Parts: sequence; C-alpha cells; structure tokens
Amino acid sequence: MIVGIGVDVVNVLKFGATLRAAPGFTDAVFTERESVDEAGVPLSESSLAARYAAKEALAKALGTPGAMRWHDAEVLVDPSGLPRLATHGAVAAAAQERGIDSWHLSLATEGDVAVAYVVAEGRGQSVA
Repeated sequence: MIVGIGVDVVNVLKFGATLRAAPGFTDAVFTERESVDEAGVPLSESSLAARYAAKEALAKALGTPGAMRWHDAEVLVDPSGLPRLATHGAVAAAAQERGIDSWHLSLATEGDVAVAYVVAEGRGQSVA
C-alpha cells in the first residue's frame, strides 16, 4: 500500500549559487557517501540538486517529521545504477512508526531543473 508520496523541484542555478556561497552547506546536507561518485569524484551541482530534491520529497512523503536531520536520509546509487534511499535516525524511526517498508525514488535533471519523486510503501496508514 502507498503510505505517502512526495515531489520536489529545485532550480539548479540557484542551488549551485548556494553551494558556492556557503561552502559548508554540502557537508551539512549530504553525507560523504552521497556527495561523490563510486570513484570518489565530487558530484555535479545538478546531481546534488536532484539529491537535495529527493530529501525534500522524502520529507513530504513521510509527513515532515520534526526531528529530521539532513543526514538521516541518504540518496545512494545501487549496483545497477538506480537511485535509492537509505534512512537513519529520526527518518528511520518515523518510517517505522508509519509502517513504511520501502521507498521508491525517481530523479531527473533537465537544464536548470532537478526533480525528485518519492513513494513510501508499506503496511501503515497514509500520512495525507
């Protein structure tokens, strides 16, 4: 059963300006695992913008838990190249409380736009 759905759109140019203006922002929002590719090369601004959108979309799908921290959700890539969500801390606790067993994630970037769509699935009650 679908327990929650979230979507978010990020302007890549504005997001990139934020990254450049506040150097600590990347470390505050992203874990090291999610801010680099499999070879350890830092991700592009558009890739980071899509991951940021995914975290925002996850919060919406979950009903925006108040204790959520940025590092409580990671946007990773599985061995087949598909994006996936890993949850920890307050996000994992809220997901368990709401009966969420799995996450479905779709990311896209086109020009100056990054979008993420998250579906929370499980045995729980809808957050909406």
